[in-house]
Order: sequence, then C-alpha cells, then structure tokens
Amino acid sequence: MTVGWGAGQEELAMGAIAGGGVLVQATSRSRMSERRSTTDQNLRREHGATDGEGPAAAATPTSARRDAFDPTETPDRTETPDLTETPDLYGAYPRLSDDQIATLAARGERRQVRAGEVLVREGERTEEFLVILRGKVLVITGYGTDEERVVRVHGPGRYLGELGLLEGQVSFFTAIAGEDGEILAVPLDVLREVTNRDAGLGDEIVRTCFQRRSMLIGLGAGFRIIGSRYSPDSRRLREFAARNRMPHRFVDLEQDREAEQVLRAVGLTPQDTPVVIWRDTLVLRNPSNIELAQAIGLPVGRSDTSVRDVLVIGAGPGGLAAAVYAASEGMATTVFDSVATGGQAGTSSRIENYLGFPAGISGAELADRAAIQAHKFGAEINVPAEAVALVPDGDLYVVRCDTGGSHTEIVSRTVVIATGARYRRLDVPGIDRFEGTDVHYAATVMEARLCASRPVAVVGGGNSAGQATIFLADIAPVVHLVVREDDLAANMSRYLIDRIMRHPRIFVVPHTEVQQVQGDDSLRAVVLRDKHTGEQRTVPAEALFVFIGAKPCTGWLADTVALDDRGFVLTGTDAEEAMTRTTTATSAAGNATTAATTAATTTRDGAPRRPDCRTNMLETSQPGVFAVGDVRSGTVRRVASAVGEGATAIRMLYAYLESTGSPASVTFRRSRGG
Repeated sequence: MTVGWGAGQEELAMGAIAGGGVLVQATSRSRMSERRSTTDQNLRREHGATDGEGPAAAATPTSARRDAFDPTETPDRTETPDLTETPDLYGAYPRLSDDQIATLAARGERRQVRAGEVLVREGERTEEFLVILRGKVLVITGYGTDEERVVRVHGPGRYLGELGLLEGQVSFFTAIAGEDGEILAVPLDVLREVTNRDAGLGDEIVRTCFQRRSMLIGLGAGFRIIGSRYSPDSRRLREFAARNRMPHRFVDLEQDREAEQVLRAVGLTPQDTPVVIWRDTLVLRNPSNIELAQAIGLPVGRSDTSVRDVLVIGAGPGGLAAAVYAASEGMATTVFDSVATGGQAGTSSRIENYLGFPAGISGAELADRAAIQAHKFGAEINVPAEAVALVPDGDLYVVRCDTGGSHTEIVSRTVVIATGARYRRLDVPGIDRFEGTDVHYAATVMEARLCASRPVAVVGGGNSAGQATIFLADIAPVVHLVVREDDLAANMSRYLIDRIMRHPRIFVVPHTEVQQVQGDDSLRAVVLRDKHTGEQRTVPAEALFVFIGAKPCTGWLADTVALDDRGFVLTGTDAEEAMTRTTTATSAAGNATTAATTAATTTRDGAPRRPDCRTNMLETSQPGVFAVGDVRSGTVRRVASAVGEGATAIRMLYAYLESTGSPASVTFRRSRGG
C-alpha cells in the first residue's frame, strides 16, 4: 500500500470545481507495474478535461503536479502508510464541532477500532454515518487489487462518506483504521432527523458529499468500462454512468495498447467488449443499464401490491419538484426515470439564470440536490425504469414500466407525467453513421472528454445550444455555432449571447444549416449552406452537437391522454376542448368511438369511469393525471418554470384527491394542520 495524496493531488481532483464546472481531471494514479503505466497515461488523457491543457489543469500548479503520484512506481506492500492528514484545501473535509459531535453521539454508538480494521468496504452499501473521534482513517480505492491506493487520510473530527451514502448507493471507496482509535457510528435515519433540526449541519454534509463525489470521479475511482469509442454499447454504458454521476473510467481499445492484456487477465477478448470491471471481482460483459445499475446499488423498480398516492414518471426538474412537495406533505410518492435524475437539464454544464444561484449551478448538482431532498421526505426514486403504458382502472391508475426485460406494474391514485422532451435528430445524409460516437445530443463532461484538441460544431440557437457552446469552448480549440436564425437574440438569453460573442474560440455562423457530414470511420467535417445565398462551405468538425427542436417523450401514452398535433400533452382548458371535440366527432359518427374517448370514459375492464369535474390547469384529459415541464403543451421551457409546475401540480392533485374522498387527502390535510 502506498500513500501519495498531497496538496497537489487534491488540486488535481478539485481544480475543475474551482475553475468553472469541469468535474474531472487527470486520474489513474495506480501503483502498478510498468505494464499498467501505458493504461494509466491513456486513462489520464481520457479523464482529464483537456489532456492537461484545459482550465482544470491550469488550476493546478506545476509544482503540485510534480508532487502527485508517479504511475510508473511499483507498489511496496510492506511500506508503512503515511498517516499525515490530508490538508483541507477546498472545504471538502471539515471537522465537526464539539457540540455537533455531542448531538450525534446522543443517538449514535461509540466504537473502539483497531489498526487495519475495515470500516467501509468498496462495493458494499453502508447504513451508518461514521465520525472519527480518535486516531486516523485511510480512504482507499481499489482495495485488495493491484490498483490499491490511499487517496486521503482523515483525523479526529472528520467524517466519512460521499454522495452515495446519501443516495443509498454502494460505496466507491474503502475506509480502514490507520491506527487504533475510536469512531462514532450514527444510523442514517438518525442522521436525517438530526440534520432536519440542524439545517447548517445538513447543508454542510450535503455540500461536502457533492465535492467528494466529484473528487472520486476526478481520480478515476470506481469501475472501468473497457470498449471501443466507436461502439454504440460502449457509448450507452458511458452515458448511463456519466448521467448518474457514477465514478468510473473508460479504457479505449482504439488508444490503449495494453487494454487487451487487461481483458485477457479476466478471460475475455476485444470481441467481448464492452466490459465493465470493478474490484477484479465484478466482470459484466456488455451489461444492460439495468444490470449495471443493480451492480452499483441504484434502486430499480419492482412490482408490489401497495397503492401510491402519487406516481411521478420522469425525474427532471418538474418531476423532482413534484416528488419533493408530494413527499413533504406525507404522500406515498414514487418516481421513475428511464435514464437518470435531472432530465435534459441534468446535461447542462452550468445553469446561470436559476434563481438563488448567482454563480450558477450545474444541472447534475441541481438534480442530485433535489433527489436527496426527495429522499429526505420519504420519496422513492427508481432509475432506470421506463414507463411503457398508462392504464386507467376506476379511480386508480396502473403504470407499466420496463425494468430490463421484465415489466413492473405500479398502482397509484394519481400520476404526474414529467417525461420531458428530447432534441430532434438532425436529418442530413450520412449522419446515422456517426450517431452514438461523434454526433451528440447532450454536452456533459463525458462528451467534453472526447473534444480535447478537436474542432467542434454546435447546431442550435436556443439556451441549451448556447450553454453547450460556452462549455465546449473551454475544452476544444475551436467551436462553430451554426444557427438558422439571422440573430442569436431570436431564441437565446442575452447573458449567453454576450459571453459567446466575447469568446475567442467561438465562431457564430448565422442563417446557416448543416447540409452534409463528412468522414470515413469518424466525423471529419460538416458542409454548411447559407440560407440567404445558397453558398456552401466546409468546416472541420470531429464532433457535432445538436440542440434543435424538441420531441416529447409521449409515445408510451398512446391514446390514453389527449395530445396536441406535435405530441405534447394537453392540459387544462386545452385538454377539455380536445375531449369536447372528440366527443362531438364521436356523436356525429353514431356508435363509432375513438380509442381516446374509450380510454377516458372506461377502466381497463370496460367499466364506466366516474364523471370528471372541471379540469385543473395542469390536469390532462384523464382526471387525476397531471403533466408538468417540457412534456406539456404550451409550457415555458425553463428549469424554473418546470419546478414551479411540479410544485403547483401537487396542490391541484390534492384538490382532486379530496374530491374523490381518497384516504390520501386525509393524510395531506393532517400534515398541513387541517
């Protein structure tokens, strides 16, 4: 075991946080043999924001980099670990005050520990919050493998844990007592009670857990995904891991000359990739997202017979807001999402016009904070689980979800549809060859890693395109922003326009559209056409980011609720008018009945539904089913608007439950002191 964490290495992991939102940095610091050093160098390039040339790297002094781990050194298992405490440069390792420790100790358990005792084990879930009272504790990644490394040392007053502890995931590190000492073990449910009363302590723990997760990601901790950058399945796994903020690293068969040796060591070949390897004990060959989620402890939905008060489909800002407000009012609340919490907003590198965050906040952090808040109030969040059908059943609804080859049925009194919308595909010849590899519909850290030293083109004129352009320009040498409109002001906020126009590496191409993409095995250039003159020109682009239009995720609803002509969910008076038109058309046709009318007036067994009362503003054509956020027709497509709709829907939902005499309305009324 080798201890090598110092001030320089902490800056490597935290530099992106200080430098503007890039959460990853030079990583793989394994103390393996020379055979592994090539792999480490490639992994460093993969996880560094810009192969050591971006803003995150710039935040790290040269002297600090010299003091970091030397990946070519061979581990000395007999070496006594250095118990020098890791300096707290960025406030990620605060000490609890004596009063805070005393409060926790009143509900916790003091335990004596011996040197070498494992307190937290990587890959296993822990149900306790551990505070160090005496002695030193080593935090280790890759424990028991050839990549074992001590990444930090904690002393008295500090506590263990990162984001996974708060979200119910397995641990991505191992904690071992470096010497004899004493710890305080506090059950997580007790911790929640204490932090609910002490908001300052709760805020500090949440903040530091976010920072520590970012540092683990930056260090390349967690599992490895080994595969080709040109493989759609490799792309799928990387996207799922990145969207769920899982510590991991990607080993590219196209670049890493030693990757095949790693595969042979576990009895696999390049033809078996993509492969997920963790702790040299978990090997998954081309796993589904569900299988990967189960392996790292994400909760996956299962059928049960209980009836929820609120079932939220979609965990974007609107869905998470609905979950927080419903659960805080004592309603039994369950949330499903097909990919990750955060929705489309979760892919935003920085949201700068969201109320209350003057310095901006990344979509991922906003989503994680909301998920923790929902958990605190008792909401259940299941990822990944994709809704495939909504079936009315009297005063209840049955939602069928695909959880990886099997269908789960969840019964609820009410449903909130928050499935959002996806960007439309760019319809140009040959683009399908590059989708999933060089053509992207989101600009997260994962995509940014691929753009170091590569020219990039962004297509779109809205805020999402603007945010992506600014984010990518800090990494790529040149970014062409291709816009159909004559002026960015047509659809983009002023603050983004100002930053784009000032950036030296951004080139705006107005009143232009993509005509063609060029390249053999990978994208090399895009052909652009001026809408006014018809003139064409070719610009180099090895990555293309598309943010055009919006396609609602409503295919699973079929004819259950009324949709507009673009597929967005109609609500309020629009939904009522649609149902009136449908009923009138049905009456004119005699006995002919449309599928939508049948669904709205009967249960799945053909029994008549109760007559509906006047529809609320966010209520769909189905009583008790609400729609919020980007999936709703006529919504204002902003994060703040989606959050407001999610909160408002719960108040309207309560009015619906009260009109049905549902037991849930009694719970809600009591929670409000009524």
